[in-house]
Amino acid sequence: MLEGLSFLFARDLPSSCEQETEWIYNSLRVMELTNNKCRPELEEEAVLRKLCKPSNAPKEGEGSKAKMTILDLSCSLTLNLNQGNDHNHASDQSDSSSLIHQLGRDISINCLLRCSRSDYGSIALLNQSFRSLIQTGEIYRLRRKMGMIEHWVYFSSNLPEWEAFDPNRGRWMRLPRMPSNECFICSDKESLAVGTELLVFGKEIMSPVINRYSILTNTWSSGMEMNVPRCLFGSASFREVAILAGGSDPRGNILSSAELYNSETGIWELLPNMNKARKMCSGVFIDGKFYVTGGIGVGNSKQLTCGEEFDLQTRKWLVIPNMFPRRNRESGVTEVPAAAEAPPLVAVVNNILYAADYAQQEVRRYYKDSNSWVTIGRLPERVVSMNGWGLAFRAYGNRLIVVGGPRSMDGGRVIEVNACVPGDGALQWNMLASKQSGSFVYNCAVMGC
Repeated sequence: MLEGLSFLFARDLPSSCEQETEWIYNSLRVMELTNNKCRPELEEEAVLRKLCKPSNAPKEGEGSKAKMTILDLSCSLTLNLNQGNDHNHASDQSDSSSLIHQLGRDISINCLLRCSRSDYGSIALLNQSFRSLIQTGEIYRLRRKMGMIEHWVYFSSNLPEWEAFDPNRGRWMRLPRMPSNECFICSDKESLAVGTELLVFGKEIMSPVINRYSILTNTWSSGMEMNVPRCLFGSASFREVAILAGGSDPRGNILSSAELYNSETGIWELLPNMNKARKMCSGVFIDGKFYVTGGIGVGNSKQLTCGEEFDLQTRKWLVIPNMFPRRNRESGVTEVPAAAEAPPLVAVVNNILYAADYAQQEVRRYYKDSNSWVTIGRLPERVVSMNGWGLAFRAYGNRLIVVGGPRSMDGGRVIEVNACVPGDGALQWNMLASKQSGSFVYNCAVMGC
């Protein structure tokens, strides 16, 4: 007889798999302590039946609040992985279907879902079974369904090099060097994280180019093309899709067109045009709808104050007058030309829009019902920018995050990562990490998966 799930930790393992499975046994120990329940003596088969019993499946009408069962996850994953396997490797399929023989496939997958993203690179090196599980991206799709999302910050302060920061463990990681030439480095660049990809948009000698970094393979690739090449656009992502709106074409014409990119299929889809053409704008998702705000219009040297809302269901744009907050200019201070300013610094947390005013060092909250803005606090004290350039203001799960910092004594920069949870009270910024850098932040994106 077995004592609860304790056999998963106390039982001796064969020496051939002991090292490979040590991490997953630790994970299961955490699960047992978290449950804080005493299970009666059960045989192994009965334990697995209880973990996977159909009564745990979401009931009709419960929607997304109900948790997916381990059995549902396993069946979905097994179907996707086995469809691509060669029939000549039946023995390999049998061995890989359980991942870790002592645990079984269901519990193995459940443990993998609970592991940190930081562990997946090492896990993929264990054997072909784990590598397939990680590199197909299926593990991230299952994490998304379970609501197990980790957010990492990706930024570049020394082109063409990129770094990643894991706030959960306070780790800095250097990505492989992005392929580029001098023309690309000197061109206007935008970055966007969508699904498990980081996209960096720029221009080479003759045409625009998109460099794509995949966390599944830890490699860069290029060759992807939009329907309408553009730069200086507004963009935002929601799960596996992203929308890019406005910008300038290679001839400098300001665009009203928009496109949707699906990172799962790699397909670009043209959307209906916006009502107003604009460049140097910003985009966000709120309540499942895409919003574009600010920017410079055709024949207008000042910032646009209107925004536009795109409904993915009706496929229509709606103009929202005075959506972009006007900056509180100090008397006697010369107004900065719109073309010299960074696009609006905006972020969405819990479907609430926030904006950072670099000039006044303030953070404002947008009230959608009244189409108004209210100052709720200040930016971190040591954050500096050049007309908004070099300052990243992003959403990080349920927190606002600011990436930037002051000049150091040796003439370089200090990159600081500050975060706060916006609420009813004053903003309380906490520094998560800091490091020396040769320059300010050129591009920044937050990936949640």
